[in-house]
Amino acid sequence: MPDSTFELWLSPLRVLGAKGSTLHLTAPAGIRSWVERRYSSLIAEALETAGAAISEVSFDPFGSEGDDEAGECLNPNYTFERFVIGEGNRFAHAAALAAAEAPSEAYNPLFLHGPPGLGKTHLQVAIANYLRENAPGLSVRYTTAESFTNEFVNALKASGTEGFKRRYRDLDVLLVDDVQFLEGKANTEEEFFHTFNALYEGGSQIVLSADRLPSELASLAERLRDRFEWGLTVPVEPPNLATRVTVLRRLIHEAGIGEGEGEALLELAGRINANVRQLHGALTRVLAHASLTARPLDSDLIAEIVPAARPTRVETPVEEIQQHVATAFGISRVELIGSSRAAAPLRARQVAILITREQTGLSLPQIGRLYGGRDHSTVLNALKRIEVGIAEDPILAGRVEEIRREIHSAGGDRA
Repeated sequence: MPDSTFELWLSPLRVLGAKGSTLHLTAPAGIRSWVERRYSSLIAEALETAGAAISEVSFDPFGSEGDDEAGECLNPNYTFERFVIGEGNRFAHAAALAAAEAPSEAYNPLFLHGPPGLGKTHLQVAIANYLRENAPGLSVRYTTAESFTNEFVNALKASGTEGFKRRYRDLDVLLVDDVQFLEGKANTEEEFFHTFNALYEGGSQIVLSADRLPSELASLAERLRDRFEWGLTVPVEPPNLATRVTVLRRLIHEAGIGEGEGEALLELAGRINANVRQLHGALTRVLAHASLTARPLDSDLIAEIVPAARPTRVETPVEEIQQHVATAFGISRVELIGSSRAAAPLRARQVAILITREQTGLSLPQIGRLYGGRDHSTVLNALKRIEVGIAEDPILAGRVEEIRREIHSAGGDRA
């Protein structure tokens, strides 16, 4: 396979050991399932060709390597030096580096938030790798909220939680990824609450990440959300075009392919505007195709392999949506988001919730909070009722479409 593919997918694998004719491997959660589906048979064939007595490959979950204080398998490629800094992540990088250089003295806890694929995991693992190299005397553990939950459940089923508590409360640094996974798991939340308190009161550094702000983790216990905001909360935002080109240049260089055509890299960066992970995947596809077909890495090849990016949506502020809908229904914005069950405010509220869902990336709990503090089930019910109403009432459907056009027109002026 191309060097770039190997570096991206196989280099992070770690061997846990062999049992009989089965080789047991582990890998970071972000790549494990993909490698298992795509490359298990290829790895087994390569081992057999090399004369190893291996006929099967098994991918084991994190934590199966025992009580190693690092916790999850750390990707050695995730370092501060390999993190490409841009406008959207400069502050997050600086905060993470400060936490690594002076644990519990800079920002504690440090909470990174943003959509998947923007580098939150990279920064957390970079902290762990930095400390393992520069402060080997510190006990450091990186894990995910999912693994924390699984370990806790397994401990409850086995001999008890004392060993589990020792692993997590006798630490100098704890880094936990994807804490939104704790939502709705009351027992695990309780345990994590006490773990957080023990570490914080003991002066240990805590670094957390999630796909949204602590205040937006609506299903999480309030006391946890409150503690997550005690320190520094930092967004990690999508990379701009210049940062995406820089990422591609680094990946090309590390794959040993030379610099590549600047125009081609610009073309690829323009076609992937979501996150760095998708950028990696797109480059891997292009490089693999170029290798297999003996074609140069140029703009024509990229245009064939990678579809053009969808235009970035200009989101309409929720207050604007509410005002447009309120005006259309002849009521005030206060009535629209209030508690009135009268026909006009109720129907207007349903329409506003529908358009808010369409025009923004907000979750149902987030929308509910913006409409009088309603819960997600109430928002979901409103969406179902308005969809039925639109399907059964052509006049209502036309009215909603007219409101959409007005909002779209106002959004175009704003952009």
